[in-house]
Amino acid sequence: MATRRGYQMGRWLAGRLMKELGLVSCQQPTHRYKRGGHEHVAIPNYLERQFAVTEPNQVWCGDVTYIWTGKRWAYLAVVLDLFARKPVGWAMSFSPDSRLTMKALEMAWETRGKPGGVMFHSDQGSHYTSRQFRQLLWRYQIRQSMSRRGNCWDNSPMERFFRSLKNEWMPVVGYVSFSEAAHAITDYIVGYYSALRPHEYNGGLPPNESENRYWKNSNSVASFC
Repeated sequence: MATRRGYQMGRWLAGRLMKELGLVSCQQPTHRYKRGGHEHVAIPNYLERQFAVTEPNQVWCGDVTYIWTGKRWAYLAVVLDLFARKPVGWAMSFSPDSRLTMKALEMAWETRGKPGGVMFHSDQGSHYTSRQFRQLLWRYQIRQSMSRRGNCWDNSPMERFFRSLKNEWMPVVGYVSFSEAAHAITDYIVGYYSALRPHEYNGGLPPNESENRYWKNSNSVASFC
């Protein structure tokens, strides 16, 4: 507005004047990832974009994204079961480190009944290559698979989930607090995405219904045999 009236004003001056007037910008600041220490590990891409799996708890994918929470960026880690594209574990933190991704994996492990034979696929972020995270996978006897460096298509189901979250649910300007963000994202995952949202991959069924049909059919076959 000031520039339209002929005043020359840069970002620094505009920011100082807004601060003096008690005004807050509605635009999110530019996000810059914090760089953690990277442990080089040679983990093959066992998944090889074979995203169509035949049963639940066969392949889980994981990724981390950033969420604006009023005064600073927070980070959301999600674990997605590829069978019905259902989020089975998630966690939020102000630090995108291995403690965050481990918390999401621990939730998935517990809520899914500690399954055996799972493959976990992710990118090569330090929060997945750290010794602590790999030790947790070893403890759970989960096989690790990793995307090729810089190739987002190797983990495209996670990219699609985060895009849906941000386009369908999140305010354009982010959330006003960490607490609000955590509650809203849980509501999206539990109350909408898993329970109600039709998913093209599931033939138009929400993830919960797709999984329920699988287990019902499996139990029917077992009873018949």
